[in-house]
Amino acid sequence: MSDPLRLGIAGLGTVGVGVVKIVRQKAAMLQSRTGREITISAISARTRDKDRGVSLTGYAWEDDPVTLATRDDVDVFVELMGGSDGPAKAATEAALAAGKDVVTANKAMLALHGQSLAEAAESAGAVLRFEAAVAGGIPVIKSLTEGLAGNEITRVMGVMNGTCNYILTRMQSAGLPYEEVFEEANQLGFLEADPELDVGGIDAGHKLALLASIAYGTQVAFSEVELEGIGQITIEDIRQAADMGYRIKLLGVAQLTGRGLEQRMSPCLVPDSSPLGQLEGGTNMVVIEGDQVGQIVLRGAGAGEGPTASAVLSDVIDIARGTRLSTFGQPATTLRPVTPARATAPAPYYLRMLLQDRPGALAKIATTLGEAGISIDRMRQYGHSSGTAPVLIVTHKTTRASLDEALVAMPATKALAEAPVALRIEEA
Repeated sequence: MSDPLRLGIAGLGTVGVGVVKIVRQKAAMLQSRTGREITISAISARTRDKDRGVSLTGYAWEDDPVTLATRDDVDVFVELMGGSDGPAKAATEAALAAGKDVVTANKAMLALHGQSLAEAAESAGAVLRFEAAVAGGIPVIKSLTEGLAGNEITRVMGVMNGTCNYILTRMQSAGLPYEEVFEEANQLGFLEADPELDVGGIDAGHKLALLASIAYGTQVAFSEVELEGIGQITIEDIRQAADMGYRIKLLGVAQLTGRGLEQRMSPCLVPDSSPLGQLEGGTNMVVIEGDQVGQIVLRGAGAGEGPTASAVLSDVIDIARGTRLSTFGQPATTLRPVTPARATAPAPYYLRMLLQDRPGALAKIATTLGEAGISIDRMRQYGHSSGTAPVLIVTHKTTRASLDEALVAMPATKALAEAPVALRIEEA
């Protein structure tokens, strides 16, 4: 019989406690599926005496996660502390230098340091796995690195932040403004300590950068992701999109073109009848398109104790079975540096404007769009108030460069009462 696989777990928050529960409660099942007992040797967290709702007796305690990562009785270091640098990075580097395998849920650390950590793992003959870092319980990393490895990936797209999806769908279902739903989400504990990580698109951008690296064989390039959050979305945008048969989603899209790698995370309109349009609440969805399989849709819980701990254990089980995979699906030294590219594929755009309520204002905007080569598909004008006139325009397909040209020129018309909001319409 094989020796036990011994875990050292750093971080005993929601996910860490979930991992402990599965290892304790499902021990027989895990052993039957791997042919090897999976045990916990030692643990570490910032607070030792906190009641976490699960017994931690029998596990050695280390105050320093770096010490935990290098213990002789730890085969796999499970990093669940979070943070792009600091103790998480130091302990992960120490574990890899000691030849330990590492399983992490830390998307920020990998998005910023994934290349160097992957190279360190390969140099030490260790593996670094991170299924839990992207989309919670959805097995999207395994889908890309294993199930779809025989495909050239043409596009990766998805809703990858459950908090933003909760806010946007709650605004629509309850007819509530953004500020009110934001505070509701905060009271429910959905938001990160720094809410901008969620609503600013940063958290989802980390995930998109990781998926793009696997899909296209490139080095992780989070700094090249075009980021735009949901803070500018109003209840009027939600209602007007619904009137036209669309829903607004914080949508990530990555695709490789002849010009380079496009990576964007921004609010978009998607058809309300599409899988993405029907996604409700805190659920995540990742859509992968390959040259052999066509479109694959993965949907499920993007966070939470059970789903994320399940993803952690899937990596642990692979290690227990002897499965050894490169971090990003191929040797780190073969990953190509990214040539960033901005999306040039034409698409229709939604424009919300508040115009000065005076003769000729709308004509000036239409002329400015026309001079940039943009034609109007649909236009709606809403009730005037306080000397302003709300106007909604949906363009025919155009490029973002042409739209930006028009947006830059609009202030000179003196027709705008405030800066316009422009959202891409993605025919998902």
